[in-house]
Amino acid sequence: MPTHVAIIMDGNGRWAQNRGKPRHAGHRAGVETVREVMEICGRQGVRILTLFAFSSENWRRPKKEVKMLMELFFTALNREVRRLKKRNVRLRVIGDTSAFSSKLQKLIAESERITRDNDGLLLQIAANYGGRWDMTQAARKLAEQVAAGELQPEKISEETLAARLSFPDVPDPDLFIRTGGEMRISNFLLWQLAYTELWFCDTLWPDFGEKELLQAFADYSRRQRRFGKIAEQVEGEC
Repeated sequence: MPTHVAIIMDGNGRWAQNRGKPRHAGHRAGVETVREVMEICGRQGVRILTLFAFSSENWRRPKKEVKMLMELFFTALNREVRRLKKRNVRLRVIGDTSAFSSKLQKLIAESERITRDNDGLLLQIAANYGGRWDMTQAARKLAEQVAAGELQPEKISEETLAARLSFPDVPDPDLFIRTGGEMRISNFLLWQLAYTELWFCDTLWPDFGEKELLQAFADYSRRQRRFGKIAEQVEGEC
């Protein structure tokens, strides 16, 4: 069973359009899927679930849709935080939240505070997040330390850069899932997905459920993760 699962929740808009509904109906349906997937992961022993909710590129969408997504994020967060607290889920929002309204920023901070002592599933919501942004802000922190004389350039390593990414305190994802039929990672966790197992399915996010999630876990369990080694070395370590 993977310890850390990362998911791109794709297909909300198409799900709604296929039913003759406005796109925002698909996004609202997708919130229900988040709750179901979160509960299944908790039962199955997954420790970290990272969901791509809003990318740094999603601001390019029609203004009406972006406004609706911000409202939905606020409403869902406000509604679900008590449920997360009760279910022992710790919430963390990763990304450049400074672009959000002050009202939403305050709610994010309060939701993280309410759940910070929970020690069950860690739910990470990537909002206004991009993998290139994450690496850029980490590089900027290193450059500031070098300029201040606090760090020598030759001391910069993979470890020092990784320590300045959005969530350096948890392991990289073991399993990446993308729904909706597209087969790309769309600027999501570019550094952290270096050795992650990738799994794609055609199911649109609002239709994604226990059957598909358990299939992804089953496929993951049959794979051999080598991290640059050969199969015989890995088998010898088991």
